[in-house]
Amino acid sequence: MTLALNLINPSMKAILHTFMQIDDRDIAKIPMHGPLILATNHINSLDAPIGFSHLHPRDLTAFVKVETWNNPLLAMLFNLWHGIPIRRGEVDMDAFHQAQDALLKDKKIVIIAPEGTRSWDGKLKKGYPGIVLLAIRSGVPILPVVFYGNEAVGQNLRSLRRTNITIRVGEPFTIDFSHQTLSREFREEVTDEVMYQIAMLLPETYRGVYTDLSRATTRHLRFLSEKMN
Repeated sequence: MTLALNLINPSMKAILHTFMQIDDRDIAKIPMHGPLILATNHINSLDAPIGFSHLHPRDLTAFVKVETWNNPLLAMLFNLWHGIPIRRGEVDMDAFHQAQDALLKDKKIVIIAPEGTRSWDGKLKKGYPGIVLLAIRSGVPILPVVFYGNEAVGQNLRSLRRTNITIRVGEPFTIDFSHQTLSREFREEVTDEVMYQIAMLLPETYRGVYTDLSRATTRHLRFLSEKMN
């Protein structure tokens, strides 16, 4: 399977660069090895091929809607990428435990889009708190990473123009839940703190429901850079 990924990911990256100009300089900030939770935005179906091909050869996995496996070609691809099938609209504990094992047993990087679905226009939607539980139960740091620009690919292709894509990487942090019960209010508050870290990496027009950065807090976030000082 590693041999297949060594063929597919670089080939896919080369194909993407034929119709996209991708600024991936920030990827150097992402560790080569996990365990790490990579929190990202979710614009459209190009997010996965851009992410997996440009993060190669890092050992990755990601939550992928279970319906993806209805398509034989996509099923083959996401099996190679070790995708974790997740049933949307419910609490999928099997997917949660697979992600936890990927972090703690396999030391992988797990990619999570807290929005849970594609925005299509690039504007952030409200985040869901599953990422908070996974980070707390695993004790693994979260690293915010964003992609933007790929919402314009369709229009640019019709105009025979290349699309500019930007990948930006933020600062890693853990969640401080000392003296806290994992109430819904606490999980939602921390989810918003995580989403604002994502929003800060995006141009203002992409921030959606997290546009007002004056509302951002870091009450429950502990940045790894602070621990090193």
